[in-house]
Amino acid sequence: MVLTLTAVVAVGIFSNNLYAQTTTAATTAPSGDVVATVSGNSDYVAFGIAIRAANIESTLDGAGPYTIFAPNDAAFSSLSSTKLDSLMKDPIKLAAVLKGHVVSGKYDKAALIKALASGTATLTTLDGKPLILSVNEKKHLELTDSQGNKAQVIAFDMLGSNGVAIGIDAILTK
Repeated sequence: MVLTLTAVVAVGIFSNNLYAQTTTAATTAPSGDVVATVSGNSDYVAFGIAIRAANIESTLDGAGPYTIFAPNDAAFSSLSSTKLDSLMKDPIKLAAVLKGHVVSGKYDKAALIKALASGTATLTTLDGKPLILSVNEKKHLELTDSQGNKAQVIAFDMLGSNGVAIGIDAILTK
């Protein structure tokens, strides 16, 4: 499984086409749940593999709604092979990391903009920790987890039947 994930990440690096900050990734009606939607996107294959390896797919295929802040394949490739191997071999630790990327509720682009009306917004992840949303100095939407790890939004509105995925460029709660 680790070799498969490594190969997927390597392919993702060479074929990764990042969406602009204003890009909306999906404009059609969802054909599956949010996990299927993000897993079916060629820029987020590693995240889909990680969800299955962590055994949290059954949690996220419920009624929701959920918002998944999904790290792209390039984000997974930025982890050292030692760190990636360690996470993939420990489903409990991997699940904790991934739950730090998921919040209850549907926060598409419009909802995120509305939440940021006061400048910042705080959402609570499935693991019960705060996720702070803000606009950085480059005018991009940025997420900061409870440990100070940051990720920038690179794609909006990958719609699923039970929520939405928002693409990000880094892995939080490392």
